Amino acid sequence: MVILGAGLTGLSTALHLRGAPYLLVEREQRVGGKARSERRDGYTFDVTGHWLHLRDDRVRALVGDLFEPGQLVEIERRTGVYTHGVMLPYPFQANLHGLPLDVVRDCLVDFVEAQIEGAKPDTPAPRTFREFAERRFGRGIAELFFVPYNTKLWGVTPDELTPDWGSRFIPLPEPAQVVGGALGLRQDGLGYNARFVYPRAGGIDHLPEAMAARLRGHNPEAVRVGCAVEEFDLVGRRVKLSGVPDWVEYRALVSTIPLPQLVARTPHAPAEVREAAAALRWVSWRYLDVATRRAPPISEHWVYVPETHIPFFRVGVYSNALPAMAPPGGGALYVELADRGGTPDMPEIIRHLCAMGAVDSPEDVVFTALREIECAYVLFDDACHEATATIHQWLASVGGVRSCGRYGAWVYNSMEDSIIQGMEAAAWVK
Repeated sequence: MVILGAGLTGLSTALHLRGAPYLLVEREQRVGGKARSERRDGYTFDVTGHWLHLRDDRVRALVGDLFEPGQLVEIERRTGVYTHGVMLPYPFQANLHGLPLDVVRDCLVDFVEAQIEGAKPDTPAPRTFREFAERRFGRGIAELFFVPYNTKLWGVTPDELTPDWGSRFIPLPEPAQVVGGALGLRQDGLGYNARFVYPRAGGIDHLPEAMAARLRGHNPEAVRVGCAVEEFDLVGRRVKLSGVPDWVEYRALVSTIPLPQLVARTPHAPAEVREAAAALRWVSWRYLDVATRRAPPISEHWVYVPETHIPFFRVGVYSNALPAMAPPGGGALYVELADRGGTPDMPEIIRHLCAMGAVDSPEDVVFTALREIECAYVLFDDACHEATATIHQWLASVGGVRSCGRYGAWVYNSMEDSIIQGMEAAAWVK
């Protein structure tokens, strides 16, 4: 069989085949996909925040088996929301205390009204993410956080997004928690990611590298990097790979490459499938690696920044979670930029980082590096569900192909979800 893409899903698929022959190919020169790390002058940076949140016992057992005792550290999340010049605990909707009193009052009134409206039996389901946020939390909380933050993150207004993508990932506090947080009773531990594990040596790439090392220990030739997909012949069950003179035949194909790319590389895909692939959209974004001489004043691991006049939407501090990510006394940060193009205004960005306490002073910055992610998140608009269903139904009708992972399935998921999808793909193969 052939596995395309050596990200977490592809690696997990190979690990769970239990001796079945396979070829795992990756177009980049190293495994990991977006679960990779860069190192420079003693600083380590991931592709923004890659904290491993584990809830599934199977994944916990797998990760634990890949590392020696003590090589992983478990960390309790410290997360904030920076707005109105103050740092609030996350999630915003359950920690309003600290905002101006009139703002808190209006948010609570809107929240209560939303609860009353939502309890009516004839209330229709929300059609957009904006409607979901307003009906679940009230207009005030929606307009202060959910609308501006998600506009910055997705690059489109929440009116263009469907509401179903975030059901697992957005904390839904009870009314008592919302009121308590507004009164100053801090609400911690809400949401799916209250704790996470991370390699003690620093860098999330230790996880895929450990997976690949296990695979290579069994078969050194089974993992091939620097090998891209050129073309698919799904009916003939063969694939053309770069640097390989002949077509590679397969009994089963597990693809984790982005769904539109799979269709684009299949010349005989039906017209309706090509149209469906053309309808799919995704989010590209840019971020900064930021190295500082001194540890950042803030203690948070990452911070959400909803206000539209600030040129970034999220800031993370790797070294707050693991000091080994920076030289002694230093800081390693990531800054996710709202602007998708043009030259970043670095003095303005650093000014805002200083104002929120993520950087001590402009002179404290050792270096910055601009990074780009071509396909960061799948964009869930009105066309997404029908288009992905059309493509997956076509793949099922062809047979022998499973497209999975965040980009292969075209979903919003976590690293753990990607590993689980690899387990499921291996079971499908067997």
